[in-house]
Amino acid sequence: MDVALWMEESRSTIDQWIEADFPGQPDGSQSIEAAMRYSLLAGGKRLRPQLVLASGAYLGIVPKRLRPACLAVEYLHTYSLIHDDLPSMDNDDWRRGMATSHKVFGEALAILAGDALLTEAFAKMSELVTLGFSPPKVVSATQLLAHRAGRRGLVQGQVLDLAAENRDISVDALQEIHRLKTAALIEACVAIPAVLVGDRQSEEALLHYGRYFGLAFQMVDDILNVVGDATELGKATGTDAGLGKATYPRLVGMERAQAVLWQYEKEALTRLDIARGPLLSGLLTFAMDRKW
Repeated sequence: MDVALWMEESRSTIDQWIEADFPGQPDGSQSIEAAMRYSLLAGGKRLRPQLVLASGAYLGIVPKRLRPACLAVEYLHTYSLIHDDLPSMDNDDWRRGMATSHKVFGEALAILAGDALLTEAFAKMSELVTLGFSPPKVVSATQLLAHRAGRRGLVQGQVLDLAAENRDISVDALQEIHRLKTAALIEACVAIPAVLVGDRQSEEALLHYGRYFGLAFQMVDDILNVVGDATELGKATGTDAGLGKATYPRLVGMERAQAVLWQYEKEALTRLDIARGPLLSGLLTFAMDRKW
């Protein structure tokens, strides 16, 4: 399978799905719809919904049945970026080569756009019952997403990340931040299809894959913040050091960080049937080799 071609085609499909939910707004509009659309269509990789689709392919689920879940994880991810960029958090002016939401719409509308996207994500999950999935399994999948996104997952990871700024923490503590802040949502992305069809064995294997994929993905982010090119990344580099953030390169050095990255990549695939999952292994390779 040509994974690069699949990624290009699936990204185009996901963009079309988003466009259908958020049709064009007049230039200069300060509406909540315009603010949501701006961040959603600001050049995202669509990796998280692609992980939903890749997991669906692993389980034999046709893509159109997973459309609501794909949109849900992308909306939730985008909300987290809008809030992460705020002056009270990471105070970033650029994301994906474009001005961040609060620089364009002001802090208040940016916060509300994030709130609206988070809410919309769960409205999307409810639509899965119209696509042949049983209501109890849709509820279970929605609970999984909520738990991985909330106080036991992404939000808690952000809290710990902020608390660790300009402090000395252990490598284990840093791994826990990465597990919550980044890996938790990725776990949900790949496990949702398995929950929807009630395949418990595959769910466990996919959660394992998602955890180590997420840890590796965050590790690459940390490394790129040190050695990456700001033009390719579409955002400033060196910002982690400027904020005093705990990162693997800062704690253990670049050579050790790259060795841990290789271990994560290897571990991610240990419980999967690779013959069934070329898209999952291909997305992992993309995540490890990316320059942006």
